[in-house]
Amino acid sequence: MGETDVTTDASAPWLIVGLGNPGPEYAMNRHNVGFMVADLLAGRIGGKFKRAGKAQAQVIEGRIGPPGPANRRVILAKPMSYMNLSGGPVTALRDFYKVPMGNIVAVHDELDIDYGVLRLKLGGGDNGHNGLKSMTKAMGADYHRVRFGIGRPPGRMQVADFVLKDFASAERKELDYFVDRAADAVEALVIEGLERAQGTYNS
Repeated sequence: MGETDVTTDASAPWLIVGLGNPGPEYAMNRHNVGFMVADLLAGRIGGKFKRAGKAQAQVIEGRIGPPGPANRRVILAKPMSYMNLSGGPVTALRDFYKVPMGNIVAVHDELDIDYGVLRLKLGGGDNGHNGLKSMTKAMGADYHRVRFGIGRPPGRMQVADFVLKDFASAERKELDYFVDRAADAVEALVIEGLERAQGTYNS
C-alpha cells in the first residue's frame, strides 16, 4: 500500500480510534488527548458514545463530510481496556465492522513532537507508545496515525509520570484550539486522503 492510498472501496467504513485510559482520574492527562479528540468529533457527529458489545470499547456510528461522494461512514471509538491493551478492542471493532486496515486511524499523544504540533502518517513504529504497541502487535502497523505533540518531559521526570499528568495550566490555555485542529485533521484525512491532509496539517 502506498503512502497516499486509502482504500479502493469508497463505501467501506472508517474506524477512528482515540487512544486513552478510561476513568475521570485520567481525563485531562496528556496520554488522554486521543479521547479528547474523539469526544470533540462525537459532538460534531451528533451522537453519544455507547458500549460496543463484547469489544470493550465505546463507539458512535455516523458520517463525516459533505453530501455526495466525499461523505464517509465512520465508527468513532474509545477503547475501555486501558492504553496498553488497546489492540484487542480495536481488532474486535475492525472485524465486526469489516474495516480495511487502510481505513483505521489512531489519534494519540506523541512525545517527540512539540506541544500542539500535528503529524499525520501511515504505518511506522510505535516510538514506545503502549497504545500503538498493542495495536500493532494485534493487527500490524499499516494503519493511519494522527500524532498530537505533547513534547518531552522536563528535567529528569520519567516519561510514564509525564504522560499520566494533566496538561499544565499554560498548555491548557491553547488545548481546546489544538484539540479542535486535530479533529479537523482527522476529518481531512478521512474525506481528502492522507497526502492532502498532510499538506494542510503537518506544520
